[in-house]
Amino acid sequence: MTAALAPAAALDAADWQARRRAHEQRVDAWLAPHLARRRGGVKHPVEDFLFTYYSHRPAQLRRWHPGAGVVLRDADQAEFGRDYRATAAGLTLDTERVRARRAESIDWIRTLLAATAGRPAHLGCFGMHEWAMVYRQTQDEVRHNAWPLRLSPAATAAVVEERGVRCSHFDAYRFFTAPARPLNLLTPTRESQHALEQPGCLHANMDLYKWAYKLSPLVASELVADCFALAREIRTLDMRASPYDLADLGYRPVRVETPEGRAEYAAAQRGFAERAGTLRARLLAALD
Repeated sequence: MTAALAPAAALDAADWQARRRAHEQRVDAWLAPHLARRRGGVKHPVEDFLFTYYSHRPAQLRRWHPGAGVVLRDADQAEFGRDYRATAAGLTLDTERVRARRAESIDWIRTLLAATAGRPAHLGCFGMHEWAMVYRQTQDEVRHNAWPLRLSPAATAAVVEERGVRCSHFDAYRFFTAPARPLNLLTPTRESQHALEQPGCLHANMDLYKWAYKLSPLVASELVADCFALAREIRTLDMRASPYDLADLGYRPVRVETPEGRAEYAAAQRGFAERAGTLRARLLAALD
């Protein structure tokens, strides 16, 4: 039996235009510094990550969509694009058209989100994935070589070997150095992603931004921005707990090579897992 569709919510022009302006202003606060650095040829290892690692362009993040099931009164179809259709009540997203075009991707994302949400959070990795990405490399070889390591390469390697690596996230694991991969407890692959991803993982929770924008315009742009905001905070912790010394950029290190640093990291990780759980549930609710 097919479930009945919920009645569409209708927004007057003043209401949806106010929502759009609020979204654009929120996003502009993130975009302006990034675009200024890009024009000046300046790189930032923390703030630029979400714009360089992920494929969503700044203009796409800024563009506002109301989400499925919303009718916009007095809206111009040319302004919103081919995935919208005019009705007697106003402009609305042609949800069935978008779903038909992206059916395989939507199903893959929904299955991953649901599988991740159904698992307990594991908080014992202590950010060693970033250390495994520089394991046994020289200062010149590391990815962010404009920034010094907090410890010598030998001392960095010793931390990895002492702590071990417990990374379940394929898109972090694939950046490990070759000698670091055998040290990982798991061997994540793209094929095993649905089976391994868990809600305590910083990278899985950062990736909620990716899944949100890949579901756009089916989900509201405010939800995409909420996922971006969380990913931005997570990236900050990720790099503060990394082996890089970013003090000159104003980032106090989380020294995960010490018991105190590991406790600080796990507490922050737990908080992010809880917040990510709410966003993951919102994405699943939007899909359902």
